[in-house]
Amino acid sequence: MGGTIVRTGFRLLLWCFVALGLVTLALAAMIAAPLKQPPELTSIAATARKVDRSDMPALERFHARDGTELAFRHYPARTPATGQSAVLVHGSSGSSAAVHALARALAMRGVETWAPDIRGHGASGTRGDIAYPGQLEDDLADLVAVIRKTNPAAPLTLLGHSAGGGFALRVAASPIQNLFARTVLLAPYLGYDAPTNLPNSGGWASADIPRFLALMVLRKIGIDCCEALPTVAFAVPAHSSDILVPVYSNRLMRNFGTHGYRTDLPVATRPLEIISGADDELMLADKYAEAVHAVSPQVHVKLIPGINHMGIVSDPAAVSVIAEDVAKPESGS
Repeated sequence: MGGTIVRTGFRLLLWCFVALGLVTLALAAMIAAPLKQPPELTSIAATARKVDRSDMPALERFHARDGTELAFRHYPARTPATGQSAVLVHGSSGSSAAVHALARALAMRGVETWAPDIRGHGASGTRGDIAYPGQLEDDLADLVAVIRKTNPAAPLTLLGHSAGGGFALRVAASPIQNLFARTVLLAPYLGYDAPTNLPNSGGWASADIPRFLALMVLRKIGIDCCEALPTVAFAVPAHSSDILVPVYSNRLMRNFGTHGYRTDLPVATRPLEIISGADDELMLADKYAEAVHAVSPQVHVKLIPGINHMGIVSDPAAVSVIAEDVAKPESGS
């Protein structure tokens, strides 16, 4: 009898080791799945190239709480100043240069504006990576602390474009949401489950789903050894890595976006608006109202005819509409 129990226990233990080995092999294979770089999405680059950046202000720098030097561009308000101020966050792969036209339009209408290079982009930190999810919120709070040294009282509007719009929504639902009087999402990426998404974001992004899922499983069991591995690639031009970020690490991918729009929208307590081009080639713009109003009916959604994804931050007609909206005195109320 005792021998039978021992043999049965041994077999169970053996099968457990076999199962564990199979799971380990499966996770290893998923992690090893190659990340594929999508072909260049020419509409993005073509629209961005139309912007005159000859008057773009030089980069300035501040030290984040971890000691890293992060970059931003400052656009002082032109006369007459409105008393409004803004922080403008660029989209995936880009930097503050990508939102220059809108930042300039805001300043021209009297809105003092700061456009950071989000950590992992441009001149801020390690390209395509951060140290931990949540670091971007810490960096933004540190930037606001710098802003408040010279601009202590003006209401701040947070604007974010594309993935930066998803990040702005994340911030609007976070413990630092009260740093901002209002949030404006510009053609935002609302998350993988949003009905506003075209497949692969219209060809802009290619995610390594097997690797992403494997890393998620490892996190669930307390293993975070591989968070620096890339899990999404962007359709940037060849040989553009000196100005654009071609891939994101898993931790940057997870931080530079929402927790999920259904999670974040109900927690955002300050006024929130979505503005998008009606001709966006990365998002289904006509689905924004349906998606957000099912969760938060009070969110205002505005579509601008004839404007594509990059045009919302660069086309003269679009940036004029957005700048006028932010400059209104009631925007900060």
